[in-house]
Amino acid sequence: MTELICITCPRGCHLTVDEENDYAVTGNACPRGAEYGKNELKNPVRVITSTVKTNRKSEPRCPVKTNGAIPKGKMFEAMALLDDIILEVPIKTGDVVIPNLFDTGIDFVACKSIK
Repeated sequence: MTELICITCPRGCHLTVDEENDYAVTGNACPRGAEYGKNELKNPVRVITSTVKTNRKSEPRCPVKTNGAIPKGKMFEAMALLDDIILEVPIKTGDVVIPNLFDTGIDFVACKSIK
């Protein structure tokens, strides 16, 4: 049995996941908690937020995030890909910074427009 705190909503349900019983979840107040508990043990994923450099001195960094969740084990590798990126202005919210991370179909995208 594994104990987790659900992070899908502010309620923070205390979950218990029974790996030996087909990942049965208890302690959840909604179906999303059951799904989270099962997925967190079988295939944990995360959305990543960070910043990258720009070529504008007045706004030297631009926030970015993945437009979906990637495997948790790839987080540090994904962050390292951002180290050498320098975005050229203008930048629009939603512009793809790095496409198709690790063949997942998930992109790093800009979260701010800079003119």
